[in-house]
Amino acid sequence: MSEKPGGPLAGMKVIELAHIMAGPVCGLMLADMGADVIKVEKAKGGDDSRRFLPPDIKGESAAFMMMNRNKRGIAVDLKSEDGRSVLLSLLKDADCVIENYRRDTMQKLGLGYETLRELNPGLIYCEISGFGRTGPYADRGGFDLIAQGMSGLMAITGEGPGRPPVKVGAPVSDITAGILAAMGCASAYAHKLKTGEGQRVDTSLFEAAITHTYWQSAIAFATGDSPGPMGSAHPLNAPYQAFRTKDGWVNLGAANQTNWERTLRVIGAEDLQRDPRFETNRARMENRLELETVLNGYFQARATADWIAALESAGVPAGPVLSIGDMHQDPQTLAREMVVETEHPVAGAVKTIGAPVKFHGSPGGVKRPAPLFGQHTREVLEQAGFSKDRIESFITKGAVIADDGVEPNSSNNG
Repeated sequence: MSEKPGGPLAGMKVIELAHIMAGPVCGLMLADMGADVIKVEKAKGGDDSRRFLPPDIKGESAAFMMMNRNKRGIAVDLKSEDGRSVLLSLLKDADCVIENYRRDTMQKLGLGYETLRELNPGLIYCEISGFGRTGPYADRGGFDLIAQGMSGLMAITGEGPGRPPVKVGAPVSDITAGILAAMGCASAYAHKLKTGEGQRVDTSLFEAAITHTYWQSAIAFATGDSPGPMGSAHPLNAPYQAFRTKDGWVNLGAANQTNWERTLRVIGAEDLQRDPRFETNRARMENRLELETVLNGYFQARATADWIAALESAGVPAGPVLSIGDMHQDPQTLAREMVVETEHPVAGAVKTIGAPVKFHGSPGGVKRPAPLFGQHTREVLEQAGFSKDRIESFITKGAVIADDGVEPNSSNNG
């Protein structure tokens, strides 16, 4: 695509030395906001998510295409002298580099922060790791499951006390770490525009997961007791959870006294206003399981759609529990352009999740599909000032791979 990206970060050059999820989420967010994100993949195999098969679309990994839209892609052998020289040339005028390797990996490649700061004092060096670059766990590798367990998230997720630990269905520590890193990069970029100075930006899956415990941590700090799992219920308000209906489930957000009283009028249970077990939020929280039993008796009498219509008419927040497929077809999802389509050179028309932040003065959004392996190698190197002969020499020696390389999808799908 020759179309220049718009967005508030247009003009920002980002080199993504990241793989699988947390780092690529960071690059994805910056690209959605208009940054020119150049994804640098390893020459042997590329990003591991290229082999997350199935599912695939015409042989192209659906997972890779989801995480890497809006980026240009090159493939470089960073263990070769020529490969490192290529990368260093790209980093000379880059605004930001993203990496999510184990500690010291970049230093061993001659690409550590101190080295790159000498090369480019304005470079923002973003590191996403399992536990952060300091502290007793700095050398540990990190995975979403491990971060969810150690952050306390798995202790508050699940059906209730005594049940097995359950992780959040989505890899929230990976995704949130990527979002936090993108926020950090954008903030550091604003600082750079004012001062010309680059800096390190350091976040982790562990910290990202901890940020999801704000309410439960507030309870623990105040009481000294660690909250446990509550199913879909809320630790501070009731009723605020899913209730079974005649044909499914309805999420009820009666999280204040006004909405509680409105709910009672909708379900025809005004007498519960005078029940001392449920008169106030404190009483409802103390008797939450009894409240759940009583309300389930009412909600099971009618279908989900009927309840939602009645509750919304009364001004009570409510909604269905949708499958992923149903969410994709929901009119609000479509109206907010959260499902968009790109034209991939191999897979054809591919749907992806849209940009979650809308800028009305400088709109970004999804402009291009995920790159093929080495698709933009020649283009990016030409823009970096390398001659065509030099580029072909790099390709011949294996220092870089151009778009005629198909190794990641044709070998070792394990």
